[in-house]
Amino acid sequence: MLKAIQLSGEEGRRAVEQIRRRGEEKDKLVDARVAEILEQVRTRGDAAVEEYTLRFDGALPAKRELNREEMAELSKDCDPEFVAALERAAQNIRDFHQRQAQQSWLTTREDGVLMGQRVRGLHRVGIYVPGGTAAYPSSVLMNAIPAKIAQVGEIIMATPPQKDGKPNPNIMAAALIAGVDRIFLMGGAQAAAALAYGTETVPRVDKIVGPGNIYVATAKKQLYGIVDIDMIAGPSEILVLADETANPVYLAADLLSQAEHDVLASAILLTSSLSLAEQVAEELERQTAQLERREIMEQSLQNYGAILVCDTMQEAVAFANSLAPEHLEVCCENPIEYLGCIDNAGSVFLGNYSPEPLGDYYAGANHVLPTGGTARFFSPLSVDSFLKKSSFIYYTKQALAAAGPDVMTLAKAEGLTAHANSIKVRM
Repeated sequence: MLKAIQLSGEEGRRAVEQIRRRGEEKDKLVDARVAEILEQVRTRGDAAVEEYTLRFDGALPAKRELNREEMAELSKDCDPEFVAALERAAQNIRDFHQRQAQQSWLTTREDGVLMGQRVRGLHRVGIYVPGGTAAYPSSVLMNAIPAKIAQVGEIIMATPPQKDGKPNPNIMAAALIAGVDRIFLMGGAQAAAALAYGTETVPRVDKIVGPGNIYVATAKKQLYGIVDIDMIAGPSEILVLADETANPVYLAADLLSQAEHDVLASAILLTSSLSLAEQVAEELERQTAQLERREIMEQSLQNYGAILVCDTMQEAVAFANSLAPEHLEVCCENPIEYLGCIDNAGSVFLGNYSPEPLGDYYAGANHVLPTGGTARFFSPLSVDSFLKKSSFIYYTKQALAAAGPDVMTLAKAEGLTAHANSIKVRM
């Protein structure tokens, strides 16, 4: 399946280059199809949404909009153990994100000047949640809870109906727990368009967040500017840094936990121990044979997986920063010592008992993370993602008189004489 190769060797360079180019392939047909869907929804509203829902999802829901009372009723079909686990996860997510909340502020100066910043939640946010074979209740929690803490005015969720036209009950339970206000049973690019433009029944939102397939991701990209979006997310990825003390069974399991997402997922082990690398290669073979999504994992590892051996852990950290992975596990004897050196990663998992799935579902940190190297400049979804900020100033007549000459000098230097005149007439 995979063999250990030297990071600095020719094979290592080729493997890294293939991984870096993973997100560069674009399907122009998808771009064109999505653009057509967006235009149809923009001009025809609900009628277009219903046509695409019937075509792509197989059935129209008996009722397209659900309120919180209906969410509660549908949630009764869920396994109580699942709901209890979801509630505990939600509490962890709330605890983590409440520490991110910001406050408006005001400062004063002796000359009577006031200035500050007003912070408030967005008016309305749309959350997209897959609801078919890839239904992820955890994504409901990760997207809606930070929005709720940011005091977003209204949280609307779009999720496709199942083949029978009914909603996924697990998604309903998560929406109820997370505080979603309204749900529309619609999916795909048409749902993103309805949220962005608004229709006869779907209100227009200020921002769209949440995962989706290539059509949803492309729609969000094309709609950016009409609405804000969380990020342009690509396939999932993990980079595991390990020294000779790591457990190969754990490492193989963690790599496979990402490889099972889809054939474009990337799972990489980087270690300074050749012996460990060879043991992990054997474990990958053994564990893959016992797991359900074997074909997906094998193709993912073959195309975008790698077991790379480096000379030192310092070299490993430098490589991690250059790759800027979505998930970064540090399975070393003293993992905390590396934290201050890791500058580019979506989320960092420290030690042998902090596997990536813990962050996906339960620990509290957000699992909506930058992919494809964008952790160099993007951050995880957070309370900040749902806030807007306005600055304000108040000057007295005396304070403006003191500042005026400098303002006029700067304005004249830029050739903006009307700017300078706006100050001059007041002096």
